[in-house]
Amino acid sequence: MASPATAEVAASALAQGLYVVATPIGNARDVTLRALDVLSGVDLIAAEDTRVSSKLLAIYGISRPLIAYNDHNAPRERPRLLAKLREGQKIALISDAGTPLVSDPGYKLVREAVAEGLPVHAIPGASAPLTGLALAGLPTDRFLFAGFLPPKSAERCTQLAGLKSLRATLIFFEGPQRLAESLADMAAVLGPRPAVVTRELTKMHEEVRRGDLASLAAQYAAEDQPRGEVTLLVGGHTDEGPDYAKVDAALEQALPFMPVRAAVDLVSTMLDAPRREVYTRALAKKADADETPAVKR
Repeated sequence: MASPATAEVAASALAQGLYVVATPIGNARDVTLRALDVLSGVDLIAAEDTRVSSKLLAIYGISRPLIAYNDHNAPRERPRLLAKLREGQKIALISDAGTPLVSDPGYKLVREAVAEGLPVHAIPGASAPLTGLALAGLPTDRFLFAGFLPPKSAERCTQLAGLKSLRATLIFFEGPQRLAESLADMAAVLGPRPAVVTRELTKMHEEVRRGDLASLAAQYAAEDQPRGEVTLLVGGHTDEGPDYAKVDAALEQALPFMPVRAAVDLVSTMLDAPRREVYTRALAKKADADETPAVKR
């Protein structure tokens, strides 16, 4: 816990400016030592919800002036915070959980501070999208955080269609009340992809459930509505190409009963394979069949 003397030392060591401070996403012990130093030493803490943040501050014995800064009051509070920064004050910006600016209005405050040449400092720490990515077992070399999808199915499907071709792991936040519906829409729009549902990350009842989109949608639709915060990860688009073993097998079934062009049209459409490649393979198979002597009975 921070003593008054510790707070004074922390305050004297801090440069002026805005501090974007990450807080735990669940387990309170995931806060960093540097975050505690900053929170102990600033003149003011701007929090998404003061009721939530005051609990974390109480755990570590930190007592600093605390105000709310959220979607509802940001237009009113942002000019006041900028005025304090101009005066040389040290202000920490924190969200309910995780790294500020991820699905909250903090970026507007940072943007205006930067535009005025006011100092901005980032204090890194916990992040639900990155924690989910670390657990998922999906590719991590390229990923996109897409935030919350629209609440209505039609709008949700439209947004998903715009993400369908991305060759990157997709990361979403979702409310537990819409989880099953969102998974079903993803299965319909994105197709059969691997997905991971992470819930209550770093908390006592943490859950990580893996499967394909359709099976996960069915599971959650058949269960009681889950509780807590959900981070959903979905495999990106891949160009695996057609399965030519299936192409060859389909041609062998079709060629004895129809002309080459008709067989090629049928197989290429059925298996979503390039028509030119299917045609080449069909001609080769037709030539092989013509050269094979008939077996006398």
